[in-house]
Amino acid sequence: MTGEMTALPDIQPGLLKFIKNTNARAPPPSESLVFGRTFTDHMLTIPWSLIDGWKEPTIQPYGPLSLEPSATCLHYAQTVFEGMKAYRDDTGKVTLFRPDKNMERMNTSAARLALPTFHGPALLELIKELVRTDKHWIPSEPGHSLYIRPTLIGTQRAIGINPPTEALLFVICSPVGPYYPNGFKPIALYGTTEFNRAAPGGTGAFKIGANYAVGVLPQKVAANKGYQQNLWLYGPEHDLTEVGTMNMFVVFRKPSGGYELVTPPLDGMILPGITRDSVLTLAREHAAGKSPLAELTKDLEVSERRVTMKEVKQAAQDGNLVELFGAGTAAVISPVDRIGYLGEDVLIPTEADGMGPVSRPIWKELVGRQMGAIDHEWSQFVTK
Repeated sequence: MTGEMTALPDIQPGLLKFIKNTNARAPPPSESLVFGRTFTDHMLTIPWSLIDGWKEPTIQPYGPLSLEPSATCLHYAQTVFEGMKAYRDDTGKVTLFRPDKNMERMNTSAARLALPTFHGPALLELIKELVRTDKHWIPSEPGHSLYIRPTLIGTQRAIGINPPTEALLFVICSPVGPYYPNGFKPIALYGTTEFNRAAPGGTGAFKIGANYAVGVLPQKVAANKGYQQNLWLYGPEHDLTEVGTMNMFVVFRKPSGGYELVTPPLDGMILPGITRDSVLTLAREHAAGKSPLAELTKDLEVSERRVTMKEVKQAAQDGNLVELFGAGTAAVISPVDRIGYLGEDVLIPTEADGMGPVSRPIWKELVGRQMGAIDHEWSQFVTK
């Protein structure tokens, strides 16, 4: 007699249970917000087990989780997460920016840690319902948003390095203001040669908690030397990889007078950022003449290739380094004005507003699409 394996249940939005927070609070004044410190009234939780699959999703009051001291996430860093934002436009319409990409990446990260994967559109439907529940927490001021943090952890009650038989997916939300409330302030980077963020075959391409924990000490070292962030360098030629927790872009002036926008390739060490992909898409559309960036008048070449500190330093000396910036969900674009490298500073040009001739028009187009000022398919409707 031949038996067939029955597929375990995936995430089922139709089973959603709602528990209202009876101690709901008024959102704080927007000017008092500090990134990641204030959270909304509700959160989403979805437990999973190897026997039952994904269980009943619940929107419930924000509060502590109940975990056994032996939970595998506490011992073996079985944690993956995402960072995404909900935006409210002038009419009150609420949208999410490219959330399908976050669902794809979260599944890729979960698979890397042998955590359970899920149907991305189903989780996204539940996230939208959570945002609808707490939509009044989204600040109405320009540049503000609701930061959304989906997280998946192993919760099996056993000490042992194995794929967990129990897990918990939860989503929390935090109202946030603009990363640069008083205008763009270029940051100084420390070219880190003492530590590595990632290596080939490792986990640099995945959004897992362990990648960020090991960056705390190098960040302290950089701060003690007078720099805001690390510039992660790799290998004997000091290849540029990432900027702090952001993807990295460099703009070189070409002999023809045009620009080359360069970012390291996705070689297994680089996180495939949603903002990174958005910047590259906008730049390539401009280069192809499909959707020109109005303020960018120079010819633009877009490259995903290796770039070393030797090349950056030489370009700075020759006057061919146009700008360098980080790109990520929190800051969108983060311009850089100097890099501390082997005992000296490599100076990077910035313009009066702190940005550069390539990052500025890309930032304007990107934020316009995020905030709804520019209608585009990247923004998914949530609610009025």
